[in-house]
Amino acid sequence: MTSLPAKILDRIASWPEAAQVRLLEIRAIFLDIAAETGPLSETLKWGEPSWLPAKPRRGTTLRVSWFPETAQEIGIFVHCQTTLSGTMQEIYPDTFRYSGNRGLHNDLNQDLPKEAVAHLAQLAFTYHLKRVNVVSKGDSR
Repeated sequence: MTSLPAKILDRIASWPEAAQVRLLEIRAIFLDIAAETGPLSETLKWGEPSWLPAKPRRGTTLRVSWFPETAQEIGIFVHCQTTLSGTMQEIYPDTFRYSGNRGLHNDLNQDLPKEAVAHLAQLAFTYHLKRVNVVSKGDSR
């Protein structure tokens, strides 16, 4: 596994160990999916560790964050203008605690739902490609 960028390491340094370990588990899944979907950029967006396809117009960003107010959870956040949260709620209604149209939260005291996180990453990192393919298939020209 490649090492985390320094700015992400600095950001998570104040997180409890359980949240840091979970972030690394989530990141490993994201990187595994990226081996299939294309390279990712790792950065901070809104001050939170974020992963997005390196090539533009391929997919959308996934952010991961931990908050002291919900100390026993870690959240994966999708762009609020995508359908990803709704899709995940339909497929995995009891796997995460959902918040609004962007937050998927996992209890740090429970196992990470690896299959669901991998599915989310695959959907996110190819989000725009799938939308283009749907439009192209329906184009009657």
